[in-house]
Amino acid sequence: MSDLSVSLSVLLGIVVFSEVARRTALYLLSNRDRSVYALELISTFQLCACTHELKLLAEVGGLEPRIALTCTYVISVVHALSFHGAICNPTGVLDQLCRRTLTSRGALARISCQLVAAALARGAMPHAWALSLSDLHARHRLTGFKCTSSPVNASLLQAAAVELGCAFVMHTAVSNVHKVQEMYRVPAIAAVITTLVYAGGHITGAVFNPALAFSMQFPCPGNTFTEYSVVYWLGPILGEHSHSVHLQQHSQIYTQDALTTFL
Repeated sequence: MSDLSVSLSVLLGIVVFSEVARRTALYLLSNRDRSVYALELISTFQLCACTHELKLLAEVGGLEPRIALTCTYVISVVHALSFHGAICNPTGVLDQLCRRTLTSRGALARISCQLVAAALARGAMPHAWALSLSDLHARHRLTGFKCTSSPVNASLLQAAAVELGCAFVMHTAVSNVHKVQEMYRVPAIAAVITTLVYAGGHITGAVFNPALAFSMQFPCPGNTFTEYSVVYWLGPILGEHSHSVHLQQHSQIYTQDALTTFL
């Protein structure tokens, strides 16, 4: 429980630090475009850094699944309430690009910010763990703060299918969340994320976010960069594309039905 308490304090510290950075960026940057990219960078860093700590708790600390899922749900709610409109997921950027709510240049800039933030989080967390604030951090220090095994526990095709399915479900939930009362939207999305982590976590970690995977999973041994790219980049991108195609088909059917009714 002491390890859990320390890790929760670390999570709180990351969120507070990120929130101060976001407010400072909004205060200093009068240019809206620059502030958008700053928020994307800071919020993605928060997402990746917090997930690093949660992964450490679950995999090295042996945290009970029910407690781990509870932490996942709570931190997902916190992220959603604090991101200030940041997307923090390249597939989310691609989804907005397909809907033409983002330009190609804006999408590229956001994805670049996300990948930079993912790399920064991967480099920053070992410095926090090096303080050995808990026995868990001290044990992790003995491994050089590195993964000891591959996070992929299935064939590449199966693992990519899991990430594809998670991304499809997530984007479908986000695109339909407006149907839920506003006060329940954030808890609903957090519940979907937690369910997906429960369903696919034992196979791939259920990341369904290429930037987050780049920060957490790519440094792990057991698979090549190309193999991880297939699972954690190609899988979610295809999941987002499948969702976009499904959305377009549904829109076309709705339009045709409306025209038929009108005529």
